[in-house]
Amino acid sequence: MDHMIFEVGTALLLVAIASLIAGKLKFSIIPFLIVLGMLVGPHAPVIGIFDLTFIESQDVISFLGRIGVLFLLVYIGLEFSVSKLIRSGRNIVFGGTVYVLLNFVIGLIYGFLVNFPLLETLIIAGMLSVSSTAIVAKVLVDLKRTVNSETELILGMILFDDLFLAVFLSIMSGLLLGGATSIGGVLLSVAISIGYMLLFFIIARKGTPLLNKLLSITSNEIFVIVVFSALFFVAGFSEKLHVAEAIGALLFGLALSETEHSKRIEHLVIPFRDFFGAVFFFSFGLSIDPLTLGDAAWIAIGAVILTILANMIAGMIAGRKAGLSHKASTNIGLTVMARGEFTIIVANLGISAGLMPLLKPFSALYVLVLAIVGPLLAKESKHVYGGLNKLFKWTKPKEKVKVESGQ
Repeated sequence: MDHMIFEVGTALLLVAIASLIAGKLKFSIIPFLIVLGMLVGPHAPVIGIFDLTFIESQDVISFLGRIGVLFLLVYIGLEFSVSKLIRSGRNIVFGGTVYVLLNFVIGLIYGFLVNFPLLETLIIAGMLSVSSTAIVAKVLVDLKRTVNSETELILGMILFDDLFLAVFLSIMSGLLLGGATSIGGVLLSVAISIGYMLLFFIIARKGTPLLNKLLSITSNEIFVIVVFSALFFVAGFSEKLHVAEAIGALLFGLALSETEHSKRIEHLVIPFRDFFGAVFFFSFGLSIDPLTLGDAAWIAIGAVILTILANMIAGMIAGRKAGLSHKASTNIGLTVMARGEFTIIVANLGISAGLMPLLKPFSALYVLVLAIVGPLLAKESKHVYGGLNKLFKWTKPKEKVKVESGQ
């Protein structure tokens, strides 16, 4: 146990150093932590008393990372008002449908073009269709865009994408793992996922007075215990219903977003979000063996290019349909571009079902590139928009406008 604590402490020290370097360079810490995780792990050397393989402590680090996802998602849920979501419902359904369909169809076409069998092609299409809720949440927080005009639509599209993931996993699990083999079994699983999500929307809309009373706790100590215990219970219970634990945390935050205690909860969550969130991205990198990436390099890079194009197009269509500016629409496409934990979940489903071994290095490289490129492009969205604006001439240059107004 002492050795394990030392290993975890060593991992956290590396996370701290990488975070400091990222801060000095004014970069998002996400790529730094993922690459750091890849550089250590089972293939890394043992240097004196420092065991950088983290074999004994890997399960603990992974669990701490899962906690990070929960705090990231509950924070986003708190920032995301259900009443605003309902007002934007039509735009969210349209934007989410365009986003999922475009990515899924491109994934199907690409799978067939690279001669993957049917089941592998379906898995590839699913992988290309699901954004990383955790990374999107982190990007919105890091770039201080949680109050931007496009953020409601981004979060709504992510929620819609998560709903698609629940449906997709239910269907593919039935096909691949022999669980819900009948149409009725698949439909029941899908209905449970949708019903569970709707329940939290109802609680957020109708149960606010009761939640306000239950959370009227003067002691900060007891308040933290009650809220965090409920968060972990809801996340765990969600998993029992085959709804991703991260989605459970997001829904929990949504349910509390309308209460008079939302800002108090948010204030308490932030330190945990930042600390455990950093561990999540490190643990994600820790699960990737860089020596296995070469076999799938060209196929993964092709998928990355298609994903970038599909996300930009989907973001522009969704944003413009919602009445947002070209700049805000560009932000949508760039923000939802990252791939991460859910893509890995889809890939693992295919791997556990005995499909092509190539799926593992493909998923690792595809996720790694977009987990790094996505946040970087989102950070540089102003320059991306500037380049696109010169190409498509959406708005007149400010200098020209000033000259004309002076005349």
